[in-house]
Amino acid sequence: MKQKKAVVLLSGGLDSATVAAIAIAEGYEVIALSFRYGQRHQKELQAAQKIAPILGIKEHLIVDVNLSQWGGSSLTDRAMEIPQDGVQPNIIPSTYVPGRNTVFIAIALSLAEAKNAEAIYLGINAVDYSGYPDCRPEYLAAYQQLANLSSKAAIEGHTIELKAPLVKDSKVDIVKRALSLGVPIEQTWSCYQGKEMPCGVCDSCRIRDRALIEAGVYSGDQEEYFNS
Repeated sequence: MKQKKAVVLLSGGLDSATVAAIAIAEGYEVIALSFRYGQRHQKELQAAQKIAPILGIKEHLIVDVNLSQWGGSSLTDRAMEIPQDGVQPNIIPSTYVPGRNTVFIAIALSLAEAKNAEAIYLGINAVDYSGYPDCRPEYLAAYQQLANLSSKAAIEGHTIELKAPLVKDSKVDIVKRALSLGVPIEQTWSCYQGKEMPCGVCDSCRIRDRALIEAGVYSGDQEEYFNS
């Protein structure tokens, strides 16, 4: 009996690495999928390339989808500044990339159907996140309906399930799950800046660092943590 397969969107960040480990623990043969979309933090792709073999993932695809051609986000337009004031209530920050998850999941569905995968694992999170509309459970539920209607596999009774096991977890909970699954947290990259070390002040760094400190993993000393 062949092992069931799953596509995992592996950005190189903590959440996606944890989701990949969850998929493996649930018995799936994982196909990792990453995107070079014109993001200024290309270092996340380097992280994904390191993490995949550590987790035992044998197939890792990196697809070019250059969303920076039209900008609209401080992650893809270097003329825009990355916000450094922390998450603001009821404000979607400039780091939101228009249509990013919608595009990524569509490509993941194509890959999953071609590879006869049963599931797609996503690291989206609706609790400790920056207000992105495409990280909500209702978004995922609507996309599942589209996936069921749009694929030959689903019409023939082989639905490709969109799974977001971290969608309702706090970031501290995610860190704890990562630790229990042996995720190499120090190899993951979450910072929105593309520098040698995390900036510590962008929304992603703030959320990650606070969770790592609360979980007792990180003292706040970057040099010590990333060189450990």
